Amino acid sequence: MADFISRSPEETLAWAEQFAKSLRPNDTVLLLGEMGAGKTLIAKGIAKGLGIREEVTSPTYAYVNAYDDYLFHFDCYRVTSEEQAFRLGLADYFGAGGICLVEWSENIAGLLPEDVKRIEIIKRGEVDREIRF
Repeated sequence: MADFISRSPEETLAWAEQFAKSLRPNDTVLLLGEMGAGKTLIAKGIAKGLGIREEVTSPTYAYVNAYDDYLFHFDCYRVTSEEQAFRLGLADYFGAGGICLVEWSENIAGLLPEDVKRIEIIKRGEVDREIRF
């Protein structure tokens, strides 16, 4: 795992935009970190790096937001079981040709593809973040 220290939300956004260039169709990226760590900010940067112009927002109540039918941003915080996630159709997105970003992936661990990328965001202050990838 590599590390990056971000000193501002702007640095985090720029890092994520660069990280996006490493992504390929069918990639699944787990966004790990506590509430407020910056998972959605990372998703915004990845979307920008992929050329998506839509505003990226947290899909907390929708479970998944689709952008350009290519980037799928999951928020599984409210998912109570893998069975619920399966019934919601979340597993259908994996391996369907797009890129999946998954927040709170531990709630659907059994549905995730075997080969995933991980980005862990650790708060190191009010705006400082350690990003492990």
